[in-house]
Amino acid sequence: MFAVRIHETGGPDVLRYEEIETPQPGAGQVRVKLHAIGINYIDTYHRTGLYKLPLPAILGREGAGVIDAIGDTKVGNADSNVPPPDMPAIGERVAFVLDAPSYAEYALVPAQRVVRVPNAVSFEDAAAVLLQGLTAHYLCHSAYPLKANEWCLLHAAAGGAGQLTLQVAKMIGARVIGTVSTEEKARVARALGCDEVINYSQDDFVARVRELSDGKGVSVVYDSVGKDTWAKSLDCLSPRGMLVLWGNASGATPPIDPLTLMSKGSLYLTRPTLGHYIATREEYQSRARDLFQWLAEGSLRVRIDKTFALRDAAAAQRYLESRAAAGKILLKP
Repeated sequence: MFAVRIHETGGPDVLRYEEIETPQPGAGQVRVKLHAIGINYIDTYHRTGLYKLPLPAILGREGAGVIDAIGDTKVGNADSNVPPPDMPAIGERVAFVLDAPSYAEYALVPAQRVVRVPNAVSFEDAAAVLLQGLTAHYLCHSAYPLKANEWCLLHAAAGGAGQLTLQVAKMIGARVIGTVSTEEKARVARALGCDEVINYSQDDFVARVRELSDGKGVSVVYDSVGKDTWAKSLDCLSPRGMLVLWGNASGATPPIDPLTLMSKGSLYLTRPTLGHYIATREEYQSRARDLFQWLAEGSLRVRIDKTFALRDAAAAQRYLESRAAAGKILLKP
């Protein structure tokens, strides 16, 4: 099969499109012939070495396709590779996230860690929604459970994850202030129901948040930008508010002095990651079922900004890092 691997860390040029042996499923695994592959910022963290992988490594952590082979289905102990009682079958449409590399024509995935994709949901939408949609789900329902009429600040509101988080927040009935970098992205956010949009390339978002909240600040800031925004994000919070710092698009944040949280209003800070919010099969499946149901009924929309051929993964990552995308970026084998 063909796959995109890195043999050393660095810029997009370290991505190599190369032919390697097609993997065979082992005990408790299924092999998925991929139809669509999601690109995410975490892929660039692996490429640069911010998050470490043993090398050489296939990049990517999200995909959708059809099961074409199954390993030994004998049930042994209770570890993560034991097939569940509702073992998926050859020919079934499935998706996965985090549990297998995906920049390839095939992926080996633990049988317990695939989710079935309804016929009403395309492979492209499934690959586009899973990682970012599951993230939106846990951000709004678990990391900081939003309430109806509660104000929140969402950075990068027109990005792939931002658009989904915005929609989930609006389903709950929250009031959303979104930040964007261009007027085109502002239009995207408004079209999805964002109550107030701040173009931070033109306006001081702290001053605007204070103005919009009558000086009180917001209950929560969902910050995926990191280094460039975290300090000002704290200044947008009301007393005892929470900064949910869940990404590093501009780089990793420096160490934060806990006394800063005290002086700015007894604030809370969390640095979550998706894996801890889909750690059990039950939680993973429950969140995924919600996403696919919302997609099928039309209450959640996923915008695919651009699709690249698998061999052009380097160009796709450059596009992602340019922050020009207003939606999800996909690879197609």
